Amino acid sequence: MDAETFHARRRFAETPSGRIAYVEQGRGPAAVFLHGVPLNGFHWRHVIDAVSDIHRCIALDLMGLGYTEIAPDQDVSFTAQARMLAELCDALDLGPIDLVGNDSGGGIAQLFAARHPERLRTLTLTNCDTHDNWPPEAVRPIIEAARSGALIDAARLMLADPGFARSPAGLGVAYADPSAPTDEAVRVYLEPLLATPERIESMRRYWLSFDCAQTVAIEPALRRLRVPTLVVWALADVFFDVRWAHWLGATIPGVTRVVEVPEAKLFFPEDRPEALVGPLRELWTNPSPRRES
Repeated sequence: MDAETFHARRRFAETPSGRIAYVEQGRGPAAVFLHGVPLNGFHWRHVIDAVSDIHRCIALDLMGLGYTEIAPDQDVSFTAQARMLAELCDALDLGPIDLVGNDSGGGIAQLFAARHPERLRTLTLTNCDTHDNWPPEAVRPIIEAARSGALIDAARLMLADPGFARSPAGLGVAYADPSAPTDEAVRVYLEPLLATPERIESMRRYWLSFDCAQTVAIEPALRRLRVPTLVVWALADVFFDVRWAHWLGATIPGVTRVVEVPEAKLFFPEDRPEALVGPLRELWTNPSPRRES
């Protein structure tokens, strides 16, 4: 899926939380993909291309990011995002879903799973905010930049110079492939965030809403979660150490596998999609518990 196709396929679901942008591809059981920050549903294009032969794949844009449209005072916390996901499932008349999350999307997926286990067929978590490792130490300077306004300047610079976006000082810190993100992806990710003063403020509020009280509070519910769960973790990620993958494996009784991906970084579903596609297809084809690590 290229950017032209991504834009052409965009639809909006009317929910109490806002007009939620999403793209859809494939037929079969519904799989919903939750991206991280500052990305949007385009992040999942390669994974979706590889699994849409067996699933109806839905990649949404979280509130405050991407092309989703929200009111200026809309809550964009993880708790509110999980509520929005339930609203989206209702708006699209989805039954039980296979939920996949990365980065922020993985944290939101945990909140959704804790509150709505009956809505899940399976859960897949990749490198993401977990328990009290949110925000991770490496993210704290970005939050301060969001508070001061310096983050907006950096986003404008990355949009103007995709080469800078690919550097370790930009989005490149989250990719193992030095050619990622592509020029096309940089535009798709950053243009909507900077399109209007209202969107800039929504993105800023997204960063400033981070509060691990939300993820710590769901630990008891995660310890009761028996939904078949897959954990796939990049080992070269500077934000989320692999010990959090094993924390999830030890905490969620439904975890069937913890898969480690050497030399991969946070946004590996984009530049190393094959590392996720194989385990996903196996989980979806045979979700019965088979614990291994």
